[in-house]
Amino acid sequence: MDTIEDQAVTFAGIQEAGEIVARELGTTPLVEHPLLDRLVGSADGGVLVKHEHVLPTGSFKVRGGVYLAARLTDRERTAGVVTCSTGNHAQSVAYAARLAGCHATVVMPSSASQVKRDAVAALGATVVIHGDGLGEAAAHARSLASGAGRPTGPSYVDTTDPRIVLGHATAYLELFRQAPGLDAVFVPVGSGTGAVGACLVRDVLAPSCRVIGVQSAAAPAVWRSWRSGTVETAPSATRASGLATSSGYPATLPVLCAGLQDFVLVSDDAIDAAARLLASHAHTLAEGAGAAALAGLLATEGRAGGPRGRVAVMCTGGNASADEIARLAAG
Repeated sequence: MDTIEDQAVTFAGIQEAGEIVARELGTTPLVEHPLLDRLVGSADGGVLVKHEHVLPTGSFKVRGGVYLAARLTDRERTAGVVTCSTGNHAQSVAYAARLAGCHATVVMPSSASQVKRDAVAALGATVVIHGDGLGEAAAHARSLASGAGRPTGPSYVDTTDPRIVLGHATAYLELFRQAPGLDAVFVPVGSGTGAVGACLVRDVLAPSCRVIGVQSAAAPAVWRSWRSGTVETAPSATRASGLATSSGYPATLPVLCAGLQDFVLVSDDAIDAAARLLASHAHTLAEGAGAAALAGLLATEGRAGGPRGRVAVMCTGGNASADEIARLAAG
């Protein structure tokens, strides 16, 4: 493959990605847990958990890596790729490079947990620690990529690269085929790539289903952008690394604005409480971003216009750090 220009983020593209991803990854479970349902389920419907944390890297983002590997350009296979991430996107790109037999360099901020640094390195990528936050790490990663004076250097793979987004969307291709009668699905939002996939697949397979985004109140940049319709920035102080974005994303914002029926903010403490519920009521150890969807559902219970009927929550990742696990146990 020579270019990525034909990788339009459309339902047809998601279907193509689904065929490729299905050959590498198994379908993840969609489970109704009786204890959780008793606590959270409404009188006219139950709660289903989509267990994306069981995938090889412990996160739905490996789907993007699998499709990226299949769609790398010839130059990328030769020169390699570079990206930045606090962890799960990093692992997905490292996984892609290993599948494709090329090299990946991953820039991670100093705030990235040691377990995620180690996981990226174990997949064969070179880990570079730079900056205190994702913005500084991203700037350094782009400086390492091909550009002025580096025509043969590695290519920068952003989290909103269309190949990544198409891979992420395959989770929702599975979801709506597993449960065609869903009334609502709650999706955690970092850059918004998962929510974009949810909206695009929903529009074709389940047009009456509500897609509801969830973000940490301690990192509300994308929520603010959705509210205003323009890209906005906001400080990020969340403990949930998968939600730690400080700016809206031009590539995902238009779809989020058009497709999300609601977008809720939840506190980090509420996310921790949801993670404890997943552990005690659904046999699931989730990282902060992976528990955010359930926190969003709990935050909307009883609210006017809140979701009723059959509801799904996306448990997007299980890469909880030792500090997270200790905090959950102490609580």
